[in-house]
Amino acid sequence: MPLYTADALILRTYRLGESDRIVVFLTRDRGKKRGVAKGARRARSPFAAALEPLTEVRVAYFEKERRELVGLNFAETIRSPLGLIGATTSRRGVTGARTPSEPCAGESICDAADDIDDNALGYVGYFAELLDEWAQDADADERLYRLGVSMLHALGAGAPADPLARYFEYWLLRLQGVYPEAQGALSDAAMAFLAASRSLAPERAGELPAARRTLRELEQVHRGLIASHLEKTLKSDRVLRELRRHN
Repeated sequence: MPLYTADALILRTYRLGESDRIVVFLTRDRGKKRGVAKGARRARSPFAAALEPLTEVRVAYFEKERRELVGLNFAETIRSPLGLIGATTSRRGVTGARTPSEPCAGESICDAADDIDDNALGYVGYFAELLDEWAQDADADERLYRLGVSMLHALGAGAPADPLARYFEYWLLRLQGVYPEAQGALSDAAMAFLAASRSLAPERAGELPAARRTLRELEQVHRGLIASHLEKTLKSDRVLRELRRHN
């Protein structure tokens, strides 16, 4: 029974029995895996907060032949979205919270240096769920892994969540070859956003040329493509819509 170690992104977890969890994680070199983390729900769990969605970890796991679930030995946090976003807020000296949908002045999006997008934590689950839906079991896709890690780093750098989400959706669909980039399908403003997305790193999402109406246009197009490809609506997508409606 070989022991593997790998860098990984936690995608989601499920309860198993009274004290354990099933963990879905994406590795750089061996694709998506599902494993059992024994004792993960106990107060003094050795896994601590390492199993939160989109946490970048170093994992060790045992894998048996013809067994769907691997056995997680440990998961050590490398970067956590909770820690990175919290550190960003602290560095900027934010003392009061802005409501998630509080508008910025004018049509342009808030620059990351001037405002904290409180929706960032809400998008963590959205990014993780999309990666889980797209990643194939035991099928290594380093580009997909790197895209997920880049979202974590961008959130930690304070990139505004709304344009970052459109950036992520575009690259996810593009990497999978399902993005129709035919001229005329989108407005000129939306096409300009996509063109800039091809050359800017995700942590610079605040520099993307996008008015609110452009972001909403891209959101509708992307969500339609995602729903058509997956043949279902994401749970995290519904959560984000509810948050927007109530704030």
